[in-house]
Amino acid sequence: MPGNNQTIISQFLLLGLPIAPEHEHLFYALFLAMYLTTVLGNLIIIILIILDSHLHTPMYLFLSNLSFSDLCFSSVTMPKLLQNMQSQDTSIPYAGCLTQVYFFLFFAALENFLLVAMAYDRYVAICFPLHYASIMSPKLCVSLVLLIWVLTTLYAMLHTLLLTRLSFCENNVIPHFFCDLSALLKLACSDIHINELVISIIGGVVVVLPFLLIIVSYARIISSILKVPSTRGIHKLFSTCGSHLSVVSLFYGTIIGIYLGPSANNSTLKDIVMSMMYTVVTPMLNPFIYSLRNRDIKVSLKKVFQKKSLL
Repeated sequence: MPGNNQTIISQFLLLGLPIAPEHEHLFYALFLAMYLTTVLGNLIIIILIILDSHLHTPMYLFLSNLSFSDLCFSSVTMPKLLQNMQSQDTSIPYAGCLTQVYFFLFFAALENFLLVAMAYDRYVAICFPLHYASIMSPKLCVSLVLLIWVLTTLYAMLHTLLLTRLSFCENNVIPHFFCDLSALLKLACSDIHINELVISIIGGVVVVLPFLLIIVSYARIISSILKVPSTRGIHKLFSTCGSHLSVVSLFYGTIIGIYLGPSANNSTLKDIVMSMMYTVVTPMLNPFIYSLRNRDIKVSLKKVFQKKSLL
C-alpha cells in the first residue's frame, strides 16, 4: 500500500450519466432547460425579497437564503455535467474534485438547516401568533442565519479535510456525474474507517436530526390547526404543508438513502438517479413550491411588472 501521498493521481475521470449516445442531445437540452429554470426561478425570488420591503420578514429572510442555497447547490454540479456532455474530456483535477466535494456538502447542509429554520418559523407563526414578533426578532433571525452558515462551513470543511488524508492509486474513474463523497471513498486505497464513522455520526446529526425537527414542527402545526373547526383552514394547512413536506421528503429521503446506508450496498445507478433528484429536480421545484404559489410573492411580482409597464 502506498504512503500518505494522496497526489499519486492528479485528476479523476467522471463517467457521467448512463445515457445512450443517440439520446445525449435530448438530455443535454433537458438538463440545460432545468438548470436555467433553477437559476432564473431562484434569482427572481432573491431579487423580489430584496426589492420589496413588505417581504423583509423572518420567513422571507430564510427563504432568500434557501433560494441562494438552491441556486448554488445546482451550480456545483450542473455546469460541469453540461460541459462533460459536450466534451470528450471528462476529467476533473484533484483540487477541483475536492473543491466540488466541499461546496456540494456545504450547500446540502445549508439547505438542511434552512428547512429547519423555516419549519420553526411557521410553527411559531401558527402556534404562537400573538408572540411571533417578539420570538422571531430580527436579532434572533440574523443570529440563526449566521449560526447556520458557520455550522455548514465546519461540516463541509471536516469531510473535505478527512478526504485529503486518503491515498488514491491506479483507479481514478468516478462512476458518477460529479465528485461524490461516497464514490471517492470507494476509490481510496487507504483506510476509510474514520471517514465512514464521521459520515455515520455527523451525518446523523446534520441530516436525520433536522428532518425529525421538521416533522415535529409540522406535526405541532397540524394538531394546532385541527383544534380550530374550520374546513377552509384545514384545507389550506394540508395544501401548504403537503407541498413543503413533499420537497422535504424528496430531499432528505434521497440523502439518507445514499449517505447513511452501507457504502458497499449502494448501486451506482440508484446513486445517480437519487442524486439527480436532489441536485437538479428539488432546487428547480423549490421556487414554485415555496414561493411562486405564495400570495405575497405573487403580489410583489405584480408590483414589479406594473412599475415596468408604467415606465
